[in-house]
Amino acid sequence: MSDKTKTLVILTPGFPKDESDTTCLPMQQSFILALNKTFPQLTIIILAFQYPYFKKTYQWHGNTVISFDGRNRGGLIKLFLFRKWNAAIKKIHKTNKIYGLLSFWYAECALTGKRFADKHGVRHYCWMWGQDAKEGNKYVPFTRLKPDELIAFSDSLQREFEKNYGIRPLHVITPGVDLKEFSFINVKKDIDIIAAGSLIPLKQYDIFIGVIAEIKNRIPFINAVLIGEGPEKSKLQNLIESLGLQSNITLTGELPHPDVLQWMQRAKLFIHPSSYEGFGIVCIEALSAGAKVISFVKPMQAEIENWHIVTNKEEMVQKAVKILKDPTIEFKSVVPYTIEQSVQKMSQLFSL
Repeated sequence: MSDKTKTLVILTPGFPKDESDTTCLPMQQSFILALNKTFPQLTIIILAFQYPYFKKTYQWHGNTVISFDGRNRGGLIKLFLFRKWNAAIKKIHKTNKIYGLLSFWYAECALTGKRFADKHGVRHYCWMWGQDAKEGNKYVPFTRLKPDELIAFSDSLQREFEKNYGIRPLHVITPGVDLKEFSFINVKKDIDIIAAGSLIPLKQYDIFIGVIAEIKNRIPFINAVLIGEGPEKSKLQNLIESLGLQSNITLTGELPHPDVLQWMQRAKLFIHPSSYEGFGIVCIEALSAGAKVISFVKPMQAEIENWHIVTNKEEMVQKAVKILKDPTIEFKSVVPYTIEQSVQKMSQLFSL
């Protein structure tokens, strides 16, 4: 079957509402754009189950997107949505003959994709990114995906899912960066430490602020930046004030993804205090931007250059101070995984 006759349907909880919406799942955006470039004749249709918050069929960089405005509603509304999702896939299959289905995360997208794939003999894979591998995923017993239908985002996620459900995903496909998104033009390393992500309890940015407070005792003029928005923002602002760190930590709020990458290129060190991650895409973006990374989570069994794993806050402080006080350290770009590699591995599974 040639590329011209192949249609790949991507099922995802959310997708950018338009081409300027860079903050919505940026790695997913890069992945689809890289698919477009590598397989220009492949037809990609994206079904966005929950977000954007409107019902519409629209174009995104030449790809058709169908949004359902699900808004994570449950009960009878969710049952009605399942019917709409199934009807949309059936309609696509009648006109385009679906070659494959890719579900983002092990939830309603995976359940919808699995049922259609089994009924129509279409190949289907579920790409798990993080929370869906944790204990208590109600979709696992209903969907019953087999090991060869499951793709884990990292080695650690593969182990986590096996530990919780006794099923080991057969495939591991990591996230990757698009190097074209980095400018590397007239960049000065004028920020000591940076962090970026949703300001939610799981990310533990109170630890980040505590780390900066400890470092300030040894490096008084430490300059740190925290990028992101979320329900913890007020709490974190209050913590910064109570510790007297107003002149040391800048809260930027949410920024467009290209701006986040620009900030990363200015940073010497990226700290990621999250207690749990499928991979931590921001970490490989920071590495690619030329920053050293310190985190609690080790996604891959193999060591990744310039990515330091620590077990507690004290170790994080010690490692950060050691790096910042070493005048011989070179801050260079390290690219462990590219988006093209992610696409290549995915294309081999689908035999594109």
